[in-house]
Amino acid sequence: MAVSRGSLYREWWGLPRISSMPLSNISLARLAAVEPHLAERIKQLDALAPELNIQVTQGLRTWNEQNDLYSQGRTTVGSIVTDAPAGYSWHNFGLGVDVVPEDVAVGQPDWNTSHPAWNRIVVLAPSVGLVSGATWRSFPDWPHLQPSEIPVSPQDEDRQDFTDAGMQAVWTKYFGA
Repeated sequence: MAVSRGSLYREWWGLPRISSMPLSNISLARLAAVEPHLAERIKQLDALAPELNIQVTQGLRTWNEQNDLYSQGRTTVGSIVTDAPAGYSWHNFGLGVDVVPEDVAVGQPDWNTSHPAWNRIVVLAPSVGLVSGATWRSFPDWPHLQPSEIPVSPQDEDRQDFTDAGMQAVWTKYFGA
């Protein structure tokens, strides 16, 4: 009897067996709004670890949405979830994506970052040209992934390029035409 790569992974880590699912239509729609190289890398990551059932929870985020998140836990109710105000997150430029594994049950996000699936994402991300926010020292952001060739955070020049010529100008700066 053949054993799938996903089954071996789950047995190795002592996780229950579940069937793998491709990226959901919602995840694909979120990827359609981000820079194409980033979207492709997320799809490659998902293909490397289908047993994790990676889903995209956030892609492109407007500056207003970013300010709302930044306010959370500071001037509005809730826990602090970001250190980045508008213009200081790659999500605002279509160059950041948040993911979550659905490794315990299909359709059920696993937000417990101590589960092995999260470490697997962090370990695999560089193999497809991604940096994981989980490696950030001052404010680890486990769900966050971004292309490895961009700075950790947007620079003044990126914000100016965005203001002057739009998101495509920022994408072209890092990935060419």
